[in-house]
Amino acid sequence: MTIRNRIRELRFGRRMTQEELALRVGVSRQTIMSIENGHTNPSVLLAFKIAKALESPIDHVFSVEGRLVPI
Repeated sequence: MTIRNRIRELRFGRRMTQEELALRVGVSRQTIMSIENGHTNPSVLLAFKIAKALESPIDHVFSVEGRLVPI
């Protein structure tokens, strides 16, 4: 399963830089960049903070692609 995000798109829509978003959620700009590029998955708490800072529902910012393994 893969986590996809729309952080960059939503950030641009609010004319917010990576640095501004990072300051609002309490992480480094490099962390925001890594999450945006799909290199790092955020913790659940950080995902909620990002969604709140972007004034969007969490499922509008993040989505999961793929299937669960059948039992």
